[in-house]
Amino acid sequence: VLSARCRAFPRIAHEGVDLKRAAVAITLVEADDGSGEVAFLLTRRAAQMRAHAGQWALPGGRCDPGETLEEAALRELHEELGLEVPAHDVLGVLDDYPTRSGYAISPVITWLDDASGMRLNPQEVASAHRFRLDQILGDDAVDFEVIPESPRPLVRMRVGEQHIHAPTAALIYQFRELVAGRITRVADLEQPVFAWR
Repeated sequence: VLSARCRAFPRIAHEGVDLKRAAVAITLVEADDGSGEVAFLLTRRAAQMRAHAGQWALPGGRCDPGETLEEAALRELHEELGLEVPAHDVLGVLDDYPTRSGYAISPVITWLDDASGMRLNPQEVASAHRFRLDQILGDDAVDFEVIPESPRPLVRMRVGEQHIHAPTAALIYQFRELVAGRITRVADLEQPVFAWR
């Protein structure tokens, strides 16, 4: 069902050349708690990263010249976590999310049958975590706030005991809505001020 929803998703791409292209992988795997439930992979960025050190992030990064969004997401997934996902296991691509730091981030949904070969790149990733999809579906998993610096609503996701901010929170929120069978746009959701640079 989720694969069909991803394929049918009416994606909105950012038009124009004012933002740099980036892709992230929302990678679906089996939860590691013995439940048999589906989870997605989320990383904590390494402390020595130039930008957004220590923050929660989906594996991903800037697209190389001539690279498709799918190719970029799969390359970054391999570079950061050592995971190989075949191109035929890409389920779809959600909306571009324009960031305050000058990127249009495209979330690429992938399926991975076996994540046992995960090897973290310590230059980029401090830790990797599996969060079950049912942890993001509850009403208490998403918050919207008003901040004085912007008229746009700020989004924050609660995953387990962790609080995740946009842009990652916006991408996870749109994915959560798709899992629930809803099409929800997120480009107008705000990032916290500390992520504006």
